[in-house]
Amino acid sequence: MYYVFQLAPDQTPYRDMYFLQKLLNLRGDDGFVMNQVVVALWYIMGLWPLVYSMLLLPTGRSSRSKIPVWPFLLLSFFGGAYALIPYFVLWKPPPPAVGEDEIRGWPLNFLESKITAAVTVAAGMGMIIYAGLADGDVWEEFYQYFRESKFIHITCIDFSLLTAFSPFWVYNDMTARRWLNKGSWLLPIALVPFIGPALYLLLRPSLSALPVFTSSTTTEND
Repeated sequence: MYYVFQLAPDQTPYRDMYFLQKLLNLRGDDGFVMNQVVVALWYIMGLWPLVYSMLLLPTGRSSRSKIPVWPFLLLSFFGGAYALIPYFVLWKPPPPAVGEDEIRGWPLNFLESKITAAVTVAAGMGMIIYAGLADGDVWEEFYQYFRESKFIHITCIDFSLLTAFSPFWVYNDMTARRWLNKGSWLLPIALVPFIGPALYLLLRPSLSALPVFTSSTTTEND
């Protein structure tokens, strides 16, 4: 965090603000074409908080502290990994039991949906392919932005941090679902930036099919 706020390059603050306005569609068509890789990075960063929400709710919740995970997940839509790191430090497993009513209700019914997972995988693949099809000049321009722009620089670091943390949370979710024996082959794939964790979310078993998370566990704990 010290590096992000104090040491990251910050040679183009006005251009950074212009880029942010363009990406948020706050500027009209002024003839400037945004860098293809920057656009792909921007949209895939918008998908990462959804991936982490699907990994942390409910298996990443903390039962030994009163710190809820949802405020950090909401902040991650704006702050990325920088908003999640404090929760990672405060997290104390195991997760609390989940009742069947909670699984069927919002937001778990959305986060557990295979449709949500499939759309996330498809959108991520689309952004990666979009960036991959950029020619060498576009990538060279992106690298120049990385060296000069604080906005682009810390966004790349954010992407790297989210990528680095995700295999652990895949492992945690897989263990909580008692799926480690069958799904362990996905752990190396989880190292693949974004696509690995998103693919795991598509293939993992649903909570409703696992007695460890249903009312039997709740009854046992009561």
